[in-house]
Amino acid sequence: MIMTEDAGVQVVRRATVVGAGTMGRGIAQVLAGAGIEVTLVDVSEAQLQQAQEDITQSLHRLVRRGAAPAGQPAEVLGRIRCTPHLDASIGPDLLVEAVVEDLPAKRAVFQQGASVLPETAILASNTSSISITTLAGAVPGPQRVAGMHFFNPVPVMSLVEIVRGERTSPGTVQTIVALAQRLGKSPVVVNDYPGFVSNRILLPMLNEAMFVLMEGVAGKEAIDEVMRLGMNHPMGPLQLADLIGLDVCLHILEVLHRDLGEDKYRPCPLLRRMVAAGLLGRKSGAGFYAYAGGRASDGTAP
Repeated sequence: MIMTEDAGVQVVRRATVVGAGTMGRGIAQVLAGAGIEVTLVDVSEAQLQQAQEDITQSLHRLVRRGAAPAGQPAEVLGRIRCTPHLDASIGPDLLVEAVVEDLPAKRAVFQQGASVLPETAILASNTSSISITTLAGAVPGPQRVAGMHFFNPVPVMSLVEIVRGERTSPGTVQTIVALAQRLGKSPVVVNDYPGFVSNRILLPMLNEAMFVLMEGVAGKEAIDEVMRLGMNHPMGPLQLADLIGLDVCLHILEVLHRDLGEDKYRPCPLLRRMVAAGLLGRKSGAGFYAYAGGRASDGTAP
């Protein structure tokens, strides 16, 4: 049961994360690290197994770096339960959807969650571009729906973009902001609009870097070095696109192009060709760079 504190802020004690991919497993880790009991749901048993292994490795890396005590991995892993089923027995205070960046898929998760979970449960989406208002329109109680956009890698990145839909209640926003702070993150509240703030600004830059590469203005290393050294970016735009996932970049650009109706958001043809070829970046082992063991095999370390 959610316990209510002052100013309408609710304390989340149990959470369900749907989707055990890169983002979902990272979200599960930081929630469990904050003392929250987490159920990680994915239809793929293999994905759940991989998620457990990756979370374990991530926790031990934090210990080796001195960022966590030696006993923390066991404690955190003890708070995470994996299951292929989303059902009423979970009964969480919060559901975080982290499935593929596809409106029907996300809407289906919310509809199933709303049908089996308590009416008090907050429904949050980790979407990087899809309308929160549209997602909320698919379930009863749209006031409990909001965006909770984490950034990759979740255990490291401090920003959480909190997206307020047209019918999201102030209490829902306050609760998610308080939760993000409890996770040690820095929440920033924005309104629902295509791409929100982060990706509306970021993706056109990544897309333009791809056009520059396609047009032969410079090679990939030169493009990334210009932005790192000249603009003081921690990594170049093509390296960052590989980290995000080129399929995700393409989807976000398609949403921006369709919903805002401006050609400045038109996806670069090179990006379309690479996605069609299965060159998705780090997660596929090759994108603009080739990867082995999480590092660029040409010596570049995104």
